[in-house]
Amino acid sequence: MNRNDAQKSKYEQAFDKFNLHLDDAQVSTQVHKLVADNRSKYNTPEVLKQLLSTVELTTLKVTDSQESVLQLTERVNEFSDAHPDLPPLATICVYPNFAKIVSESLEADGVKVACVVGGFPSSQTFIEIKTAETALAVHDGADECDCVLNVGAFLSDDYETCADEIEEIKAACADKPLKVILETGALKSAINIKRAAILAMYAGADFIKTSTGKIEVAATLEAAYVMCTAIKEYYDLTGTFIGFKAAGGIKTTAEAIDFYTVVREILGEDYIKQGLFRIGTSRLANLLVSDILGEDAKPF
Repeated sequence: MNRNDAQKSKYEQAFDKFNLHLDDAQVSTQVHKLVADNRSKYNTPEVLKQLLSTVELTTLKVTDSQESVLQLTERVNEFSDAHPDLPPLATICVYPNFAKIVSESLEADGVKVACVVGGFPSSQTFIEIKTAETALAVHDGADECDCVLNVGAFLSDDYETCADEIEEIKAACADKPLKVILETGALKSAINIKRAAILAMYAGADFIKTSTGKIEVAATLEAAYVMCTAIKEYYDLTGTFIGFKAAGGIKTTAEAIDFYTVVREILGEDYIKQGLFRIGTSRLANLLVSDILGEDAKPF
């Protein structure tokens, strides 16, 4: 190890293991070419059903209530009963104070309870609050937790704080999967997105996720491309696959197919079949069901 390496933090040393020679314009060109060249072969009934199985049906509104969340859960139950031939949704994703009502009323086989935790959506609170909120969500029935990277600390190059917080929140999850939201729209550049992805994976994330959906620039194909490439490189180094979740602004079946194309081409079909690809959405599920059934449907 030379002197410069010795002066680097362990996180900067981790960055050095990855390709960080990224140009934003080139990334955009590459991902749009990849999608244009391949998306037509994925516009199939089989892929639409696969996409339905990736959906985390999400309600994260200021107007959410026990009654509205219960109604959403009951609609998921009814859909499962009415369409046993279709794959189940991946999760219902709610604020942590609704974990209990969803877990107690959810009857649809295969659907899990996901909660946003850790001071969602800004991650601007005490670490003690972040971990307590996570532990309470798990206690109340959350099967998975989604937290937000401390973006302010990350952009200040305070990688240790970012990683330590992820590690502590992961510990509070017990054995439940943790998704770390990078908030890629706030990170701005491909290099920052990749660094954040690397940091989150090394700190213990089970999934990395694009966005909260609460800021103007949410999920983009460019961010997905960079994150999936980071996942592939991490797998090549460690033998461990980390999940990928696209969330924020994915509103149409065509957009979902585009994201599917990126994941499938970079990480493969088995990756998707293992449940490692997710889409967080409040609107897409009804459109997918309509396209699968060939008729207008609004089960959710």
